[in-house]
Amino acid sequence: MRTAASEASWVSEGNLHLSIKFFGEQPDTALAELTTLLSSVAMAHQPFELRVSGLGAFPNLRAPRVVWMGVQQDPRLELVHHDVEAACAANAYPFEARAFRPHITLARVRQPLPLANARALALAARAVVYKGVQQVHALSLVESTLGPGGPRYTKVASIPLGGG
Repeated sequence: MRTAASEASWVSEGNLHLSIKFFGEQPDTALAELTTLLSSVAMAHQPFELRVSGLGAFPNLRAPRVVWMGVQQDPRLELVHHDVEAACAANAYPFEARAFRPHITLARVRQPLPLANARALALAARAVVYKGVQQVHALSLVESTLGPGGPRYTKVASIPLGGG
């Protein structure tokens, strides 16, 4: 897939993640409040498994902007997402009105791919057969710092699910 879309910005393995909520630019003082909000949500949920499989793109593989690995819709994940959104909205953080489409971003495409490359990417994506299970034990609050080599992610809080 990297060969088919070499002009894409591929996410390094250490930066792969599933976002539940994107907060955008926040003042340093927000860390304690966000940690408290996420703690209240995490306490109400037990650890669970995520099923990961399938590759795709937003808006689609013919004109990809984001290449992703799919995360199976799961009622437990949906409920965690809902509760995070509700807790944040109740504390003046913007509510995300778009539908939650869980995925793991693999690459971002800044400029439209040439048609031949988009076709090659779609063929390569269809050829990937991967199914995995990931245990979810905590919610993490992650800071993203943009730099010349792409974003750098730093975990600033890890809150165990179920209070464990």
